[in-house]
Amino acid sequence: MTNMENKRVVVKVGTSSLTYPNGRLQLGQIQRLVREMADLGNAGHEVILVSSGAIGAGMSRLGLTKRPKRIAEKQAIAAIGQGLLMQVYSKLFTEYSHVCAQVLLTADDLQQRGRYLNCRNTLGTLLKQGVIPIVNENDSVAVEEIKFGDNDRLSAMVANLVSADMLIILSDIDGVYDKDPHKVADAQLIPIISEITRETQDLAGGVGTSLGTGGMATKFEAAKIAQCSGIPLVIANGAKPNALSQIVSGEPIGTLFLPRDVAWPSRKRWLAFYTHPHGQITIDSGAVLALKTGKSLLPAGIIHCQGQFHAGDLVQIVTETGKEIARGLTNYSAQEILVIRGQDSKSAEHMLLTHPSDEVVHRDNLVMMSMIEKGRD
Repeated sequence: MTNMENKRVVVKVGTSSLTYPNGRLQLGQIQRLVREMADLGNAGHEVILVSSGAIGAGMSRLGLTKRPKRIAEKQAIAAIGQGLLMQVYSKLFTEYSHVCAQVLLTADDLQQRGRYLNCRNTLGTLLKQGVIPIVNENDSVAVEEIKFGDNDRLSAMVANLVSADMLIILSDIDGVYDKDPHKVADAQLIPIISEITRETQDLAGGVGTSLGTGGMATKFEAAKIAQCSGIPLVIANGAKPNALSQIVSGEPIGTLFLPRDVAWPSRKRWLAFYTHPHGQITIDSGAVLALKTGKSLLPAGIIHCQGQFHAGDLVQIVTETGKEIARGLTNYSAQEILVIRGQDSKSAEHMLLTHPSDEVVHRDNLVMMSMIEKGRD
């Protein structure tokens, strides 16, 4: 499937691959997956596991059958389940002579550049020590504003964070099909997807199982991040024995999303995928054209702004119709932009006490949304 050595591999295992429908852990399947990951480590690969299942395990321990809806209840159950899950992983990896370490993240950890780099250094150090990091979202403290939303997206972000050679997402389905295999008998597996188009994305359905949060739609979102990062992604069935070793060795299993020929610079990826906008800047048609041709955003093209953001915050840049075309780091606060909007740079310079830059958003600190959708500015 690929000639890449796949030295550093991120493996994401979904709730459906770890638990029974009643929420209890599938210990036999977990042991098989641990054995396969340990074997990859023995072969010289660096493995990072992104594991779901904490809430499912917590529900099982408390005897619950339905996933709670209130955030506080989910967080409490995750706190119980995460400990149980790590206990199982630690015991099994020890049996195969490997050390594992728990790493809990929130999206907020990766939003701030300093903390982002610290997370990368921590994971890199664990891998150098031969430890298998087990990553999960810190559900016990995360709220909607600082949530990744699902572990498919988290796994792609982790793969990008550590510059992985491959991302493998194990689920309860063999890969991406041209039709819904649950409804259409002659649905065909798509072995390779080189570009995520509107047509291919329409193949993605809704959420997955009642215990999990993901589905094929979230896997496509993960694939976008992986492709922009230059990382091949494979979606395969976690119940298939030896799937991991076969994928890493290049056998055609599941669906392979090919990476783009040229990966984005690290800073562009951080702007596009790791940070949440703090506000919004509306621009005119002339500024839209300027951004599309690789120029910076100047005060003259700004019509309005919304939100209470400060200099250095990430903002959305939208057209007059409200369509987001870019996002970037602003050199000015919302209050300052309301003063200088529509002015040329010379006039703007005399309207403020401080004038850090002629550009409101410099092109080096800006990413076009068309890059995410099509891979180009």
